[in-house]
Amino acid sequence: MNKQIALQDLGFKDYKQTWDYQEALFKAIVDTKIKNRREDAGLQTKNHFLFVEHPHVYTLGKSGDLSNLLLNKEQLTEKGATFYKINRGGDITYHGPGQVVGYPILDLENFFTDIHKYLRFLEEMIILTLAEYGLKAERSKGETGVWLDVDTPFARKICAMGVRASRWVTMHGFALNVNADLGYFDNIVPCGIRGKAVTSLNVELGKKEVSMEAVKEKLLKHFSNLFEAEFL
Repeated sequence: MNKQIALQDLGFKDYKQTWDYQEALFKAIVDTKIKNRREDAGLQTKNHFLFVEHPHVYTLGKSGDLSNLLLNKEQLTEKGATFYKINRGGDITYHGPGQVVGYPILDLENFFTDIHKYLRFLEEMIILTLAEYGLKAERSKGETGVWLDVDTPFARKICAMGVRASRWVTMHGFALNVNADLGYFDNIVPCGIRGKAVTSLNVELGKKEVSMEAVKEKLLKHFSNLFEAEFL
């Protein structure tokens, strides 16, 4: 059981390039597991955690509804945004500057084999991080992600999540709005959920900008505690 996680901050990176990189890391872990089962090789599987910030991009999960993208191809170009249909769960979401995006690529057999627990732990990491900023964040019943003022007319989402898992190996992850331009969310029905707003940490704190690095440090602290993991 390997609970060490290789941490990489990719900085500002194109979505498709990052997706391809995730796929390569994911495949390497799966291939190791297949080899172990076929040959009883006893090889240790690796775990990875990627931080990244993307240029403006909309992504649609495999079960998502394309009608939740409210822009055509020409309008996407005008907005300086791209669009991809991808292989995670969930509906449509936006990534862009001012978001902390995290992609844990883990062999869950190194931790626990429960995908629901995995998602709850990711949510808990966000909830605990936001609590350090004085915000009471919560889960919303039946809706993956992290919200503020749940069950009120002012409910708003601050963190979206969508993952893929195969052979207990994960990819994709979470997108926490820290200093995000919320206007880009007006071009979609976020996560396919109508009538609920989206927010960002800087808006909630009434600040022009919140340190992305400080947010990342807090996320890693809570992730390592929850998963009893060590970052390398």
